[in-house]
Amino acid sequence: MKFASYNIQYGFGLDGIYDLDRIAASVEDADIIALQEVTRGFARNDYADMVADLAAHFTDHFWVYGPACDLHVEASSDGWPPRGTRFQFGNMVLSRWPILSTRTLLLPRSRTISKLNLQRGATEAVIDTPGGALRVYTVHLDHVSADERSQQLAYLRDRINAFLPEGGSVTGAIEFDISDPPLPEDYVVMGDFNMTPESPEYCRFAGSKDGFYGRTTRIGTPVDALAALKAYEPGSYSWMDPKDHGKRMHLDYCFVSGGLEGRLKSADIDTNSIGSDHFPLWVEIGD
Repeated sequence: MKFASYNIQYGFGLDGIYDLDRIAASVEDADIIALQEVTRGFARNDYADMVADLAAHFTDHFWVYGPACDLHVEASSDGWPPRGTRFQFGNMVLSRWPILSTRTLLLPRSRTISKLNLQRGATEAVIDTPGGALRVYTVHLDHVSADERSQQLAYLRDRINAFLPEGGSVTGAIEFDISDPPLPEDYVVMGDFNMTPESPEYCRFAGSKDGFYGRTTRIGTPVDALAALKAYEPGSYSWMDPKDHGKRMHLDYCFVSGGLEGRLKSADIDTNSIGSDHFPLWVEIGD
């Protein structure tokens, strides 16, 4: 299975041009796609419904959208945007296989004064893959505060580990004359974490390295796919400043459950794509 994660910066590329076609083309070979910064009703991209437009690009995929932020947009006198338009900012999952259930987890946040602080979320999708049901999360963390990211990651890890005892999005569904969706133990967590490798918040999520043994895989602790495959290189990056291409950081990740570590086949960043200020992260997981 091929997974791709991409923060698509509401459609704008490194050249400042809005172009969903090239964004879709850069991840069209993926079986499961995790997207961040997907919007509806946003003035900067002329109030585009990116969800509908992306769905139209991927007609063979199932999809879900989780808007963590949802705001009223005032209608203008010339009728554009139309009355009832809402600004939504969130995450999207697309899959070649049915998405059996979904939830959007709202991540902890604190009120700021001088910097924008949107409500952030992690959208969970239980997918009916050929190898069995699998949990996939698309995640977008706070961009200005390491403390806030640390709290968000602690909350996210708790929710991921509590999935089985909580029962996902629904249990006892017989009351609605439907079957309970499966509760898979294994998971893949992808997205824009706005953190650098081995930062305090990274270690809060993936565990700290021991001075002698390094980082050991533990039940309940997510595994960094790139690190497990030794895919990091000096100067690795997944984000580039559109105004200064010399400013680069590694901010995007794919974490997997311990049960999937042995099935990891490859992981890399496609730095040739210019559809966003981030670059697609690719991970392949075998049978």
